[in-house]
Amino acid sequence: MAAAIRKDTMNYASFVAHDGSPTWGIVEEGTAYDLGPTGANLAPTLRAAIEQGIFGNIPKEFRTAPGRPVADIKFLPAVTNPGKIICIGVNYRSHQQETGRAAHQAEQKAPTVFIRFADSQMGHLQPAQMPVPSSEFDYEGEMALVISRDAFHVSEDEAFDYVAGYGAYNDFSVRDWQLATTQWTPGKNFPGTGAFGPYLVPAADLGDIDKLSLETRVNGEIRQKAMVADLYFNVPQLISYVTGFTKLSAGDVIVTGTPGGVGRFMTPSGLLSDGDIVEVEITGLGVLRNTVQLGS
Repeated sequence: MAAAIRKDTMNYASFVAHDGSPTWGIVEEGTAYDLGPTGANLAPTLRAAIEQGIFGNIPKEFRTAPGRPVADIKFLPAVTNPGKIICIGVNYRSHQQETGRAAHQAEQKAPTVFIRFADSQMGHLQPAQMPVPSSEFDYEGEMALVISRDAFHVSEDEAFDYVAGYGAYNDFSVRDWQLATTQWTPGKNFPGTGAFGPYLVPAADLGDIDKLSLETRVNGEIRQKAMVADLYFNVPQLISYVTGFTKLSAGDVIVTGTPGGVGRFMTPSGLLSDGDIVEVEITGLGVLRNTVQLGS
């Protein structure tokens, strides 16, 4: 999954502190450095660090902050408290083809948009909760972007100036609830179904995002593989469109869409079962891993 990224990429994460409270910091070479309230106390949350302009500008002295082995921490969603999570549907050509929508895309003038609630999210290595009322639990590996500052009526030319960073996302979907009507919100907001992480990487560390590769695996089997360049509506177009109808703030999230290869459209079905391990890997952003667990 090669792409041109800086060697000194910083992996920011949100996690549970030693006292059980939420915090955030930088993960480097197997150590999680606590930069939040229980550590260096630079900002209360990663979202606050973005608001304050600290994110992406931490001096090398962060290594003097309290550190713990990564194996000992519990990851939280990369941004635990976004004001808005805007998700984009059917936004890779390969997914348009498998859903039968490709023939109509020439007529599409705007992205398909739905909303995910912040309290539906979970972190890296946390269980993806398959609800008992459903037998159609599916994965959607995606790239998410996080907004850096207030954004309203942003032009495509200016859009990248409003991106703080990028992370991997798994928009786990309860298909029978999602497709019961034309509105997808119910099937996208069950608890423990929006995986975000493990890291949020500053945009400046990644270079040309079109060179990033996305891969989703289920129990080690590659199910989805695409380049970010394959997005139907690209990142500047998405930011311009979304900020055309709503004001975004620092820490808000746009989840950009999933490639072809979701379980629902596989033959035989590739829908998920209790115990399945799902991984989303994006160049430079790490591997987001969650195990499916029968929920309530």
